[in-house]
Amino acid sequence: MKLTIIRLATFTDQDHIDLAKIWPEYSPASLQVDDTHRIYAARFNDRLLAAVRVTLRGTQGALDSLRVRDVTRRRGVGQYLVEEVLRDNPTVSSWWMADVGVEDRGVMAAFMQALGFTAQKDGWEKR
Repeated sequence: MKLTIIRLATFTDQDHIDLAKIWPEYSPASLQVDDTHRIYAARFNDRLLAAVRVTLRGTQGALDSLRVRDVTRRRGVGQYLVEEVLRDNPTVSSWWMADVGVEDRGVMAAFMQALGFTAQKDGWEKR
């Protein structure tokens, strides 16, 4: 089965189980989505392996809570996820990723730099 990036508009029971493994700190009720608050996820074999929350305001986009399940890390899933989010939102010309909740800032800094983001005081920016 192929790895696919999807925008979650509704959640199946399995999606809630998988998202609880990705984001144990979020309850299912807190994962509300609409046109400006989105959740994108990487799906493989009917399971979500990674997810990121996206907030859109005009030509500005903010990414937060980017997380890849431990067993899947270092395989390009996170990079593919972020690249597809950016591609799916072509009207956004300025992206921001806050460093809040980042497990290892050094690893995340290298990851964000590889995606073309530049380090700022409290996160990373891409224009």
